[in-house]
Amino acid sequence: MRGIRFCAAVSIAALIAGCAVGPNYKRPEFNSAPGYKEVGDWKPSEPSDVLSRGPWWEIFKDDELNALESQINISNENVKAAAAAVDQARALVNQARAGFWPTLAANAGWARGSEGALPGLTTPTQNTNTAGVTGTWNIDIWGQIRRTVEGDVASWQSSAAALAAAQLSAQGLLATDYFELRAQDQLQKLLDDTVDAQKLSLKITESRYKYGVAAKADVVSAEAQLLSSQAQQVNAGVQRAILEHALAVLVGKQPAAFSVTTVTMRTDVPTVPAGVPSALLERRPDVAEAERRVAAANAQIGVATAAYFPSLTLSGSDQYTSTAWSTLFSLPNRIWSVGPTLAETVIDGGLRRAQVAQARAAYEASVDNYRQTVLSGFEQVEDQIATLRILEQQAVIEEAAVNAAREAEVLTLNQYKAGTVPYSSVITAQTTQFTSEETALTVLSSRLQASVALIEALGGGWTQAQLPQ
Repeated sequence: MRGIRFCAAVSIAALIAGCAVGPNYKRPEFNSAPGYKEVGDWKPSEPSDVLSRGPWWEIFKDDELNALESQINISNENVKAAAAAVDQARALVNQARAGFWPTLAANAGWARGSEGALPGLTTPTQNTNTAGVTGTWNIDIWGQIRRTVEGDVASWQSSAAALAAAQLSAQGLLATDYFELRAQDQLQKLLDDTVDAQKLSLKITESRYKYGVAAKADVVSAEAQLLSSQAQQVNAGVQRAILEHALAVLVGKQPAAFSVTTVTMRTDVPTVPAGVPSALLERRPDVAEAERRVAAANAQIGVATAAYFPSLTLSGSDQYTSTAWSTLFSLPNRIWSVGPTLAETVIDGGLRRAQVAQARAAYEASVDNYRQTVLSGFEQVEDQIATLRILEQQAVIEEAAVNAAREAEVLTLNQYKAGTVPYSSVITAQTTQFTSEETALTVLSSRLQASVALIEALGGGWTQAQLPQ
């Protein structure tokens, strides 16, 4: 009869455990705009589906960039640290899930001593041998363990999203630094060409001075201009070296053991469509990280609320005690017990109420952080769309300016050879040409970096479906 009552109690507890106190999670609402304001009539270049499959950097069709990007996940120390944090969060989930199961412990012991005796009397010493098992099972009536697991799973997913964000950030920074380095290579070539052209101008000036058709001042001016350009030529290597060192660290290598060969910079700028703002909620890992933190905070409300209710623990033990090992496991030496324990805190000085209030406040803060993260994401996308659209217009004008400046430099040098203009006009024309080409190069570099930044702002092809389940 006692066994029947005990089994009934366990069955009732299991049925009660079907509910969990605290609010069930609902994703915070965010009413996004139907489209991005800065898109206008701007049309991104093909391919337009780069973010839907494969590594996003392959849109640039650069083998060296592809090789560098492939090393990020296995070599970048920040990414590796984020991956370790994911493993830690997953272990916490397994720890929390262990609370669903009973714990069983075995024990064995041996002691030698004597019992107390009256004054003047002694008792013989004897050995005492013990062995047995004990078990406890905390019945999750009010869902405290389930809410804890729910929160830890959300934290695990948040860590996984943080890892994706760290990977995307490192990938974006590498691509940005790579294109900056390529721009420095192109600037070096521009300076080399400029120095060669100015050397030729100096020879022309010296020849004209030798035959008395040019003043000494023309020679000195040509020399000064050449020396200034040569100084810039040397200085251009500083920034390239810094960028190359940055790339080395991003792929987890020492700068001394890393180098990037010089190649011609690309002149086209691949871009991607921004899509609709609502899709950003699923595509950015930092947004997913913030949203999962909201889910984890929501679960903690349930954990704190469950403390208001009594806890039910089933416990049992089976112990044997004897003075001899040979008779230890005989029935007369056995002591066993089994039964439930119901515990409830009666007075806690407002502790549980304060813990629930703290959990609710933490939840509200996480919701605010989530919404701010979404807003920042929209801002970044709008910024890069505007940057790409406006720089694209500027690039057209800069290209025309470069062509005009090149033609003006040729005409002015020919006029100087004919003696119709002073050498100062040549200096002005060459300076204008160099400035125009340098500005066009800066615009091209900025467009490539903005293209990378837009892809990064859109999530780089990542989706929330990639979170661990």
